[in-house]
Amino acid sequence: MPILHVRNVPDDLYEHIRRQAQEENRSISAQVVYLLERAVLESPQAQRQVLENIRRRRVSFPVQSGIPDSLSLLRQDRGR
Repeated sequence: MPILHVRNVPDDLYEHIRRQAQEENRSISAQVVYLLERAVLESPQAQRQVLENIRRRRVSFPVQSGIPDSLSLLRQDRGR
């Protein structure tokens, strides 16, 4: 497995990563790998793909006559 060395990490960033690693019961190295994976794998392109999948799954139901919509039901309930 390749080794990656990172130099000149700002103290506050290092401390933040160290605290996260401690909270997640990971070593600092494991936490950095985890953060890199998230940053790379959850790229804007991946996020767009997730949103597209959500949009495709949306179902719109036709309004049927005689069945009240949720807004009118809420207004009716609040009026009690």
